[in-house]
Amino acid sequence: MAASTKELTANGAKVTTVANGADATAAPPVEPHVTAPPTASTLSSPPHAAVYPAGQCVFGEDWTAATLVAKERCKETTAILTFELPDTSKPLGLSTCACILAKFDRDGSAVVRPYTPISTNAMIGRFELLVKIYAQGAMSQYLDGLQIGSSVEFKHIPFNVKVQYPFAPKVGMLIGGTGIAPMIQALHAILGTADDTTAVSMLYASKVKEDILAQETLEAWAANSEGRFTCHHVLSEEPDGSPWTGARGLITRELIEAHLPAPTDDVVIFVCGPPGMYESLCGPRNEPQELKGILAEMGYTAAQVVKF
Repeated sequence: MAASTKELTANGAKVTTVANGADATAAPPVEPHVTAPPTASTLSSPPHAAVYPAGQCVFGEDWTAATLVAKERCKETTAILTFELPDTSKPLGLSTCACILAKFDRDGSAVVRPYTPISTNAMIGRFELLVKIYAQGAMSQYLDGLQIGSSVEFKHIPFNVKVQYPFAPKVGMLIGGTGIAPMIQALHAILGTADDTTAVSMLYASKVKEDILAQETLEAWAANSEGRFTCHHVLSEEPDGSPWTGARGLITRELIEAHLPAPTDDVVIFVCGPPGMYESLCGPRNEPQELKGILAEMGYTAAQVVKF
């Protein structure tokens, strides 16, 4: 039988909150046993909360190798890569929305890129990365060319922890491309926690309809959220005359006003996408304490906006 994400939990139990590296809601799990990689990715699973506090990731500040055990092409230019952890009895232990760093050496120089796994800590001994393959992308081309059994070095540093669950009562998400990865983590925590009442509104920008990542997952999660999660798409390069009836162009003030919560005290806005999106919406990603652009003009404060 194909292994699902649930089957990769310890003893099949659904973990909801984990403190100090141990399940805080159930008896200690039995030693997990993983015999084969899942044939379907975490994107095919319902929301599943498996929240760890910061500081529990199995990757520390030293580079550690993990082995590629599965590769699935989910779009023409996007792949889901599954890596096996050095200790296959443990989950990744990454806090919600945090990222890890991947590295390879090219001509004597290190190429390093951040990735947020799309799998949760319910997956034992493995984790999944959603990788967009760019023609001129050094890391993405390297990962795309990896053979099963090859290894990649990873590490995790405190700077890579941006925000912790639980979040504000109202969450707005402004997303572009593979910026969806940390939002999938956030949605797992929010929608997978039974007593969570957080309302989430997402604006997701892509070039064309075929570029929308995790579309089926987002639609299914929205349909089963009883109105707590909504997702609206905007396409910047969708051909004229296509059957697309949604918004076109870029994320604008008008779209934000129509679909995201207003700048009240109970709101947080997550921004994750390409550099141009940060410049337009909130100011550079490397200036987390400064807010510029459309969100500043609308009255949001720097404290209300998280730049991933």
